[in-house]
Amino acid sequence: MIIPATLDKSAIIELLSLPLADCSPLFEKAAAVKREIVGDVVYLRGLIEYSNVCSKNCHYCGIRKDNANVERYTMTDEEVITAAQFAYNSGYGSIVLQAGEVSTPAHSQKITRILQLINEVANGKLGITLSLGEQSAETLAEWRNAGAHRYLLRIETSNPALYSKLHPADTHHRYIHRIDAIQLLCDSGYQVGTGVMIGLPFQTLEDLADDLLFFRNRDVDMIGMGPYIEHSDTPLYEHRSTLLPLQERFELSLKMVALLRLLMPDINIAATTAMQTIDPIGREKAIQVGANVVMPNITPVQYRKSYLLYENKACIEEAAVQCKHCLERRILSVNNKIGYGKWGDSQHFRRRDN
Repeated sequence: MIIPATLDKSAIIELLSLPLADCSPLFEKAAAVKREIVGDVVYLRGLIEYSNVCSKNCHYCGIRKDNANVERYTMTDEEVITAAQFAYNSGYGSIVLQAGEVSTPAHSQKITRILQLINEVANGKLGITLSLGEQSAETLAEWRNAGAHRYLLRIETSNPALYSKLHPADTHHRYIHRIDAIQLLCDSGYQVGTGVMIGLPFQTLEDLADDLLFFRNRDVDMIGMGPYIEHSDTPLYEHRSTLLPLQERFELSLKMVALLRLLMPDINIAATTAMQTIDPIGREKAIQVGANVVMPNITPVQYRKSYLLYENKACIEEAAVQCKHCLERRILSVNNKIGYGKWGDSQHFRRRDN
């Protein structure tokens, strides 16, 4: 199959519908574009799952506010700094501070203090991505001034009707609020990331094509997307019988990564843990078709079983040092190298910022 030079919605849908056996031309072209534009370098973002306390009740998420089966935790400042110090000493270049969504003044001030401490111990040389949900312009500016420079806020789906099926019908979960929050990030000087779940109940290939075009139209700098994996303590679990088999969700995710690399050649694309949860070498396969970022988990092991957005998550029992050595081998096995000590900022952001 010849991959068209310009990918419109109909071409994207056609490519997403292909059997995996027929996707070699797509994957080879995406790999070539990645090699030419961003190179065969994978950047590491040490993932710190700071807290599973959340004010939201999203229907798909295992740490939703009303899930009474979750043991809630918040890491201490010392635990966060120790994890950040490990990332810095290991040459990761960057970290991601991720948590459930909380937007109180006390929470904002605590994150500001943690950011300042991280920059102190790393001499300002550790890149910092935040994934802390919707926040006010004032809070975002405060965190930016304290040292954060990237922010990930996933849309989960760009279809407003599907979005409404994934969230409660209240003022705290409105689609337009999410859109406004992403735009606010773009206007606030951050490198902006978003993403979607692939293989959701009620989701169509047309929805996924629209998701890819949404990323391009929003001019974002980085994407983290992967297969939807259900959690038994969520309302969406009742629709599990309608889902594609896990392997098909994984294959769709590979196609989405490859197509996104063709649509937006200079952005950062993550090889997500959800892909490895389904396929033992899922992250390596994603790297081979266009991904260039991996997020090794450096959360203290005692907290990881309490930060399950979905079930059967990979790597929840590996200590940070084990994960480091494992990832090194995995990335080298697919003829990519690791960008040690580098922030790995999005080329797309530099162009957009200029």
